[in-house]
Amino acid sequence: MTAPHRALIVIDAQQEYFDGLLPIQHPDRERSITRIAAAIETAEAAGIPVVLVQHELPEGAPVFAAGSSSGANHPEVAAHEERAALRVTKQFSSVFAGTELESWLREHGIDTVTLVGYMNNNCVLASAAGAEPLGFAVEVLSDATGAIDIVNDAGGASARQVHETLMAVLNSSWAAVAETAAWVAAVDSGEALAGSDLVTSAAQGRSTL
Repeated sequence: MTAPHRALIVIDAQQEYFDGLLPIQHPDRERSITRIAAAIETAEAAGIPVVLVQHELPEGAPVFAAGSSSGANHPEVAAHEERAALRVTKQFSSVFAGTELESWLREHGIDTVTLVGYMNNNCVLASAAGAEPLGFAVEVLSDATGAIDIVNDAGGASARQVHETLMAVLNSSWAAVAETAAWVAAVDSGEALAGSDLVTSAAQGRSTL
């Protein structure tokens, strides 16, 4: 198997998810940001390009407002801004929608995107799904991401439920999901992470649930 040509995509690791209106609730946000920083350090040491993505809305918006303190990258990520291969500002959930990221990845021969950051129930999910028609393989580092509790007119789910469900959904079709330590080992060995597929996941579901 050909070794993957990766880029690490850090999605919206911004203060909004720590001291704003959308605090990450599972996994623990302080632990997840530490895993994100570890993934960045691993990528830098291995020569894997790091792309820092920030969501930005117009000034005065309740979240991610341009120029606001909550729109800034978390300090653990901001420390790497000057060394980032690319910095991207987005207005939609997917990192590919309305940005230069796809063309940049193709120019640099990237075939695999490793996603870390926030939130699983929005931008991580949308970015993983958005990569499929573009032909990029996707890896998601489960302990370097996070989710929030959700309740609305359609129902509700705890952040733990959201996180665990979406990791299983992603691994069944759109991404290879693993913890950061497993990804670091895969980087060291030059191997791709192994994911599942929809048919296998369905069969295992029928036999175990």
